[in-house]
Amino acid sequence: MTKWVYTFGDGKADGRAEMKNLLGGKGANLAEMSHLGLPVPPGFTITTEVCTYFYDHGRTYPDTLTGDVRAAVADVGAKVGALFGDADNPLLVSVRSGARASMPGMMDTVLNLGLNDQTVLGLAKQAGDERFAYDSYRRFIQMYSDVVLGVGHHHFEEILEIHKEERGYTLDTELTPDDLKALIGEYKKKVAAKLGKPFPTDVNEQLWGAIGAVFGSWRNARAETYRRLNDIPESWGTAVNVQAMVFGNMGETSATGVAFTRNPSTGTAEIYGEYLINAQGEDVVAGIRTPQYLSKVARVTAGDSKPSMEESLPEVYAQLVDVFHRLERHYRDMQDIEFTVQRGKLWMLQTRSGKRTAKAALKIAVELANEGLIDRETAITRVDPQMLDQLLHPTLDPKAARDVLTRGLPASPGAASGIISFTADDAEKLAKEGRKVILVRAETSPEDIHGMHAAQGILTSRGGMTSHAAVVARGMGRPCVSGAGALKIDAQALTLSVAGKVLKRGDVITIDGATGEVMLGEVPTVQPELSGDFSTLMGWADGVRRLKVRANAETPLDAETARRFGAEGIGLCRTEHMFFDADRILAVREMILAADKKGREAALAKLLPVQRGDFVKLFEIMAGLPVTIRLLDPPLHEFLPHTEDELAEVAAAAGVPVSMIKSRANELAEANPMLGHRGCRLGITYPEIYEMQARAIFEAAIEVGAKAGSTVVPEIMIPLVATKAELDILKGKVAHVAEAVAKETGKELPYLVGTMIELPRAALRAGEIAEAAEFFSFGTNDLTQTTFGISRDDAAHFLDDYLRAGIFHKDPFVSIDEDGVGELVKIAAERGRKTRPALKLGICGEHGGDPASIAFCEKVGLDYVSCSPYRVPIARLAAAQAALRK
Repeated sequence: MTKWVYTFGDGKADGRAEMKNLLGGKGANLAEMSHLGLPVPPGFTITTEVCTYFYDHGRTYPDTLTGDVRAAVADVGAKVGALFGDADNPLLVSVRSGARASMPGMMDTVLNLGLNDQTVLGLAKQAGDERFAYDSYRRFIQMYSDVVLGVGHHHFEEILEIHKEERGYTLDTELTPDDLKALIGEYKKKVAAKLGKPFPTDVNEQLWGAIGAVFGSWRNARAETYRRLNDIPESWGTAVNVQAMVFGNMGETSATGVAFTRNPSTGTAEIYGEYLINAQGEDVVAGIRTPQYLSKVARVTAGDSKPSMEESLPEVYAQLVDVFHRLERHYRDMQDIEFTVQRGKLWMLQTRSGKRTAKAALKIAVELANEGLIDRETAITRVDPQMLDQLLHPTLDPKAARDVLTRGLPASPGAASGIISFTADDAEKLAKEGRKVILVRAETSPEDIHGMHAAQGILTSRGGMTSHAAVVARGMGRPCVSGAGALKIDAQALTLSVAGKVLKRGDVITIDGATGEVMLGEVPTVQPELSGDFSTLMGWADGVRRLKVRANAETPLDAETARRFGAEGIGLCRTEHMFFDADRILAVREMILAADKKGREAALAKLLPVQRGDFVKLFEIMAGLPVTIRLLDPPLHEFLPHTEDELAEVAAAAGVPVSMIKSRANELAEANPMLGHRGCRLGITYPEIYEMQARAIFEAAIEVGAKAGSTVVPEIMIPLVATKAELDILKGKVAHVAEAVAKETGKELPYLVGTMIELPRAALRAGEIAEAAEFFSFGTNDLTQTTFGISRDDAAHFLDDYLRAGIFHKDPFVSIDEDGVGELVKIAAERGRKTRPALKLGICGEHGGDPASIAFCEKVGLDYVSCSPYRVPIARLAAAQAALRK
């Protein structure tokens, strides 16, 4: 019989940490902490398999689940000495989600469940504190109504604020028991008015309502967005954790908090976290109250006057520090911990591997390896390659002037400038228009996930460094400043006031997530320094990877950037990008407009010296590393002018009427230009173009080789080949030029000729194409387009629909489609190497910088990947991880 429910608590548990696929991360770690003898409130986990059953069977449950849950609730009650629903000694529980991958704030939670008009009296009697009991009841009605019944929390916040205002209260803690009873009555009236039925008082109805809400939240909009952004499969499902309540809101010796065993922003080995006296956990993470520091050092460093936990609850703090050390050594990783203190007793509510910035991930991985907790290979696997992108882009110039408006908490490092936007929807809209946006909110909520992703950075006036905004921003790599309390945000007027200034939507601000500063206007940036932990880990990665990493580069700046990031050559130099430069576009247009071969050759003669100069620079920068140069690929009409001014300029330079240029443009126009007269087809029709480019390459190679005293071996790539015959003809043209240049210079001229495999036919006929090709480079951008019959430029109109419908699990232009496009790559690799065993194989599409695609390239035995310069470190680390997995 399938086991649907797993219990934990009292130093025992049915599960273990390694069972997170079944129990979810939270449930597995609660079980593990129980085994470790840590103080964990007893409870039980309903498995992820129930979630799968729930959605597969019309939101119903397995037949035996009701009885299993009833028995588990009774077991929890026996362990704590209370009864669920008992009027004198009631058991209260929390109901929380827990997927196998951490999804902070994305799914639903209910606390204090089991309260009604009778059990609240028993709770007050047991606690000896009437105010605490009714405060818990008030909180429960608000949370349950919002999460389960669909009555938004803002209705209750409004009732609460009016009540406080009428009585002259500032803080919730000023509310008396009578105030709380009155509020509860108002809350119930609001629920009845909204739903047409009373708030549920049966505790079992409450429990199943909460369980259903948690399972239901697996498919809410914010969870689906988060899964899509973080590549979490919907099929994983979530578990549900039901746990005996412990209370951080039982007076001045009670507290709740969130902590990390190391600083998640910097990676420094220090206690990092926040707590609130007389509060419940949601108060900390929701950003509704700005919490206090855990350690005295952190408080003093921040210049905060409110006492730290170390000062206000020293004995409990010492226990907490000991737990931190135990958990970090046990899990061998930095932990994100939630805890509650109930009248001086510490309770552990959660531990998980903490989300961290790229800088912190590198430092933690390297230091844990140096401390001997993990080995170097494990350290390599601990850093998500995509996170490195956070480190590779500019930061604020320290010398630049800054008009600092205010300072908040440095919640997620990095810096960003952009226009102010006050809503997630607006931020997303502006970003789609190409605007850089800073999302400004009082506090963010999970519903803001799409706007946070669209924004360059996030700024909040409330909340701490473990609030929703901070945690999600760090996971996304977005700069975030939180808890900037001096900001006065008017969501209706779309303005924010600070330091005597009123800023509106569209005004530009800059935030620095490393310092917490908020600045007026745009502040200049500087390039990052890539040394220290970054250099150490990348060195370890380079020591284990097999795949070489090259860069897609055709300008000196791109090539220099690629070398600085560790590129081992150029895998794709797109020569057409050189043709668009202002000093040569006129000659290109003259060539296109020429009436015959003689005219084309005259125009190409003007291009030869500048093309040669381009290649000289690239060969010099790469200093002996391989450089793969793709001959002209796009259709010629792309180079022709479009505006009247440009038409007039070209006509004057070419000595022809404007009407002739327009006529030529019409001749070249194609219905499907990406499937038209381009690539090797241009070389067949206009061989003089490829001959000029080949001459420029060979002359540059000889020039640089003579200067360096070594031989440059260029790799010449013929694009869009579909047949061996095309390659034979064009390889012959290249060979003819090589012979001529060698004869003219008296120099030996080694080189390779290969092709770009970007058509399904080329992949299928790779065996015969390899008779002529000395290397293949898979152009997976076009191979994806031609395999699916989808235009990359137009796919955005419907790709989201396909992803939501589950037709595609990933955007095939971002991560390689292994079943279709990948199968063609595999076939071409196998057939090509059968013909030519030493055939060099690489990939140069956008997939060359995608970790999942790189893992595929390792699996099928390619020799190298090539990607944009800024993704070279990502590819180096991903290649190492792929080698370790293999």
